[in-house]
Amino acid sequence: MNIEGKVALVTGGASGLGLAACRSLIEKGAKVAIFDFDKANGEAVVQELEEGKALFVQVDVTDEQNVAQALETLYKHYGDLHIVVNCAGIGPPGKVINREGEPLPLDQFKKIVDVNLFGTFNVLSKAAARMAKQDTLNDDGGRGTIINVASVAAFDGQIGQPAYAASKAGIVGMTLPIAREFARQGIRVNTIAPGLFLTPLAESLGEDVINSLGGSVEYPKRLGNPKEFAQLVVHMAENDYLNGEVIRLDGAIRMAAK
Repeated sequence: MNIEGKVALVTGGASGLGLAACRSLIEKGAKVAIFDFDKANGEAVVQELEEGKALFVQVDVTDEQNVAQALETLYKHYGDLHIVVNCAGIGPPGKVINREGEPLPLDQFKKIVDVNLFGTFNVLSKAAARMAKQDTLNDDGGRGTIINVASVAAFDGQIGQPAYAASKAGIVGMTLPIAREFARQGIRVNTIAPGLFLTPLAESLGEDVINSLGGSVEYPKRLGNPKEFAQLVVHMAENDYLNGEVIRLDGAIRMAAK
């Protein structure tokens, strides 16, 4: 896919890895719709990005009606949709049994799965239903691409990450069956499983913690740069033969138990 002139939707695009993806897609000539719950940050980001290239819509990815309305806004503004990047997610830690011997409240477990897994599915399913009705883009009958974001926790989940790891493993698990289903519509589906990246959240941990985390990466011995994540997003969008894949982007890290 030639990204120039295409329309992208990025959930969680107001910060972190999602924002890096937005910037790289715009640099490639795309127009971007940012779906994020953080209204203040989202509106501020649009002001920073290239004029006329970004649209912010406040969205709760777990709300079916809200997502459907947001997609209506996107289509009225841009007319089409070609690239979906699902970055929205949360990951507060919580052991199954805490220090007091009490089990993790089911609502806390459900909330993480609701945002990370159900929210991803909610957006991709509704976006794909619209995308499937659009004109084809190439001789292969392609109409667009969906890029979901999992985590290395899907494979190396640590103590205190049962909900987060389960939600990300669900994203990994649905990649191939959805790619197979969407083949008829010419919509590719891939997943990125990032390792440790230098996002604003990581930066808040302090230099000593950042250096310690970076030291656990095999090579290079540092946290990932969000631009490196965005590079893979762009490649997944551009490479029409990349489909049904989950790619770890992690410097060969394998997370320890804790």
